[in-house]
Amino acid sequence: MADAQAEGEGTRCVGCGGRVKTLFVQYSPGNIRLMKCDNCKAVADPYIECEFMIILIDLILHKTRAYRHILFNELSMGSSVDKGILYRSTLIHIALDAFRISFSKGNRAEGASSRSISSTISNCIEVVGDALLGNIIFMAMLFLGVRFILKLSFDVTRYRDVLFAVIISSYFKLFLFTMMVWEFPSSVILIVEMFVLSSNVVALRVVSQFPKAHCFGVCFMAHAAKYLTETWILRKP
Repeated sequence: MADAQAEGEGTRCVGCGGRVKTLFVQYSPGNIRLMKCDNCKAVADPYIECEFMIILIDLILHKTRAYRHILFNELSMGSSVDKGILYRSTLIHIALDAFRISFSKGNRAEGASSRSISSTISNCIEVVGDALLGNIIFMAMLFLGVRFILKLSFDVTRYRDVLFAVIISSYFKLFLFTMMVWEFPSSVILIVEMFVLSSNVVALRVVSQFPKAHCFGVCFMAHAAKYLTETWILRKP
């Protein structure tokens, strides 16, 4: 009998958020038994047997159970496994912001042929720099909010978990890739950002276990600072 995730560092019950040692016991390939949480006595993580589309729908519906499954049990937040995921996700996050800024500036692909190679490279560097600046402001305000609104004492691991949750919960930014193929009105960008804000609030609530109003205040402050920074960037000559 093989015991899967028997010593999981960050595995949690998706219902109550309590730590669990084992999510399931595997007797043979394809034959598993889901374990119950010692705290709430319910199955610790029923999403283990669910298709990805069901999990995705619950994420879109902002169900905290789905966020706990992804952050703690699927991506192993709080363990050494999540470091590589955080770095890659952050790079993708910045790249998507750079594309959004480029789109907002009107730098569409059809105009690329009229520019020289040096001009295109210079423009790409400028857009990436703008995206970096916006994200630095965003992260600074996020951590300030966590420190002074949620009043969490400074701890590198705890703050990294907050950043991890916020970056991962910004998954809806991937929708921006479709704008490279199909034409969408610019208002779609605002809709995507509003969805990302609400998703960040749920993820922060799952990680910090603070009331929704406090988490909304932190996320709104960070997004507002980022928005004002990017508005100033877009108005530069």
